[in-house]
Amino acid sequence: ISLSLFPTTDPTSIDAWGFHATVAGVLIPLIYMAVCVVGLVGNTLVIYIVLHYLRAESVTNIYILNLAIADELFMLGLPFLAVQNTLLSWPFGSLMCRVVMTVDAINQFTSIFCLTVMSTDRYLAVVQPIRASWWRRPRVAKAVNATVWAVSFVVVLPVVAFADVLEDDGNCSIVWPEPAEVWKASFIIYTCTVGFFGPLLVICLCYLLIVVKVRSAGKRARATSSRRRKSERKITRMVVVVVAVFVLCWLPFYLLNIINLLVLLPGEFRGLYYFVVVLSYANSCANPILYGFLSDNFKRGFRKALCRASRRVDNHERGEASEQQRPTESTLTGGFKTQVQICVLVCSAETTEALHSDSLWPRRTFLIITIKVNSYFPVNSNQTHLRF
Repeated sequence: ISLSLFPTTDPTSIDAWGFHATVAGVLIPLIYMAVCVVGLVGNTLVIYIVLHYLRAESVTNIYILNLAIADELFMLGLPFLAVQNTLLSWPFGSLMCRVVMTVDAINQFTSIFCLTVMSTDRYLAVVQPIRASWWRRPRVAKAVNATVWAVSFVVVLPVVAFADVLEDDGNCSIVWPEPAEVWKASFIIYTCTVGFFGPLLVICLCYLLIVVKVRSAGKRARATSSRRRKSERKITRMVVVVVAVFVLCWLPFYLLNIINLLVLLPGEFRGLYYFVVVLSYANSCANPILYGFLSDNFKRGFRKALCRASRRVDNHERGEASEQQRPTESTLTGGFKTQVQICVLVCSAETTEALHSDSLWPRRTFLIITIKVNSYFPVNSNQTHLRF
């Protein structure tokens, strides 16, 4: 959907692109692939952490999981885009063009719709925590996510209908019926309104009401705020930052397309256009990084996932080393091996309260100290081999 909004030029004419062939055919595809790899790895890690280390039934985590899935699928279109930029044509056929364009468009709209839902959820959690308890249930959140995907598909039906390979230059784009310019202008206004400025207005309204609510609470509410209230503020701050980064990454893309409606941009601006396209895709890479910096839960989840992978490698190496350095049978005759594991349960006084929070794990920390003592006690008491 990104490239279809820019006026087409002859792809075989590098002069019309306004920048060197190396940049057009090599550097930009490399940037696309780098963004794709980072985005796939980061969002895969987020999905894994939510499913294995966080409370998957938390409403906030359900929405984050949905956003990560949308970002992950959005990254899958970048390799095709990189190939098209390298070959200066679309080599995958008409059907794949329609599939890739449709998937790309659906996930583009799903991302902003997910952020709108998350912002609305923040409004309900902060401003109407009791009245909105029914709406903030895991079952409702899953139904909302399904609705978001269905609405996104309906919104991109023009892409499903008109995406095809252009006959004149062989690129994958949207082939509008006549009058093509009217259709194209209508589509740009339509996507900007439904896919960006409309949801952004709802998001801003939600946070405006949150600010009004927090200020009207006064000093008394701030002094008596519970740990749950502090947790809600942390989540709200994280969602605000994620939304702000989304706006910074996508606003240049939509503004440039609106300007292109008013003034026909020459080919020299194609380099700028490719930059804003990369910036829009880079937003899907930024979200996992933001979670890692802004959410203590995700920090712990990242550490656990990395430590688990490290332990697997370490255990594999230790297993190979132990096979090579195993003591002889005569040394171990009549002996046995012992392993001592000490588990200490540390409970916070606020465990009960934390159990009801969407954002915090239960305040139970298991500190496991494992002391491995490989002790061998032979039958002959004069020969004692103690090895650590």
